[in-house]
Amino acid sequence: MTVLVGIAIFVGIVGIVVPILPGAILSLAAILVWAIFEHSATGWIVFAITVVLIGASQVVKYVVPERRLREAGVPRRSMIVGVLLGIVGFFVIPVVGMFIGFPVGVYISELQRLRTHAAAWTSTKHALKETGVSMLIELIGTSLAAALWLVAVLFVV
Repeated sequence: MTVLVGIAIFVGIVGIVVPILPGAILSLAAILVWAIFEHSATGWIVFAITVVLIGASQVVKYVVPERRLREAGVPRRSMIVGVLLGIVGFFVIPVVGMFIGFPVGVYISELQRLRTHAAAWTSTKHALKETGVSMLIELIGTSLAAALWLVAVLFVV
């Protein structure tokens, strides 16, 4: 059982970097299943702390990049167009289409808004950088939760 939970947590972490699965939620669900089967105070304390870690990372992963994109002058509309084209790209070109569709969508939206290649490309680079920051924040929160679970499994339980 513990091995399956560990595998699910690992798959969740991979899902953050390759956004096909809801990574943080999968990892949190795996730790919840472990806490239920563990049926101890330690299990529930670990789960409660992981809820805080993952929950905080979910909030921060939107707040920090959004603020920085606003400061760089990249409108929310361009990000939405990028996400929509990323979704389309995911189905048109399996696996890598999302990574192609998102920047193309942001670039097209920004080119339409700013009218110059240089300005649109600068905005696209800001969007890509902040998307990476968002993923990194979620990865850190989920990795800390996974590390806490692993410490509890190896040394406490």
